[in-house]
Amino acid sequence: MSGQPGETRPVTPSELLSVVAARELAGRRTVFAGIGLPTLATELARLTVAPGIEVVYESGVCGAHPSHLPETIADAVLITGAEAVVSMATLFGSVLQGGHIDVGFLGAAQIDRWGSLNTSVIGEWASPSVRLPGSGGAVEVMANAREVFVVMRRHTPRSFADVLDFCTTPGPDRALADGIRPLGAGVTRVITELGVLARAGVGDELRLVAVHPGVSVEQVRAATGWELKTADRLATTAPPTSAELRLLRDDVDPNRVYLR
Repeated sequence: MSGQPGETRPVTPSELLSVVAARELAGRRTVFAGIGLPTLATELARLTVAPGIEVVYESGVCGAHPSHLPETIADAVLITGAEAVVSMATLFGSVLQGGHIDVGFLGAAQIDRWGSLNTSVIGEWASPSVRLPGSGGAVEVMANAREVFVVMRRHTPRSFADVLDFCTTPGPDRALADGIRPLGAGVTRVITELGVLARAGVGDELRLVAVHPGVSVEQVRAATGWELKTADRLATTAPPTSAELRLLRDDVDPNRVYLR
């Protein structure tokens, strides 16, 4: 896949994911961003569709204006020029639980049709094939952000699982079944290497709403671990423009910190 005329380098999966995810942030005001692709997408959105976006990081930095991409949530580059740096108690007790986050932007190893996430283990808990870093603040983000976007590098039946190997971050449907009422709608958008899945909120399962150029519905269904439904009107995502690619490559991540 390539960009607009004049762009010679092929578009990588990371670049495609970042561009499509950034476009989803149009009209959003406050974003709780995870490190990696969510950071890439948020910074690109700031330069394109959401110039007034306020970015919040789990380290307590609110309104970050980094001179270059942070490598961790505790990177000092986040603090310089930030609107505020608050304690963890204030971040989770007031900013998140106070309902001040429009979008929580997360990654995951596995997701199910209702938007619950696994970032703990792949395989059996006692002897997993892969042990992952765990929740971090994702549980609080899921419960309290108005909605959650997820970026997934891999779209396979193992990553889009009918049953999670472990539920690290329950979506609102699962939380409600346990008697807990979250504030937000949970996962509403999932951006993958094949397309975009979406759900309206509680009671709705993820369905395919857009495919990337050259990808068929059959490909996406075969790569999904449950019987994936599709939107009545299925869209095709517009490929990254030369302007978006230039910003991403030259301004957002020139050192290829997260772009692969």
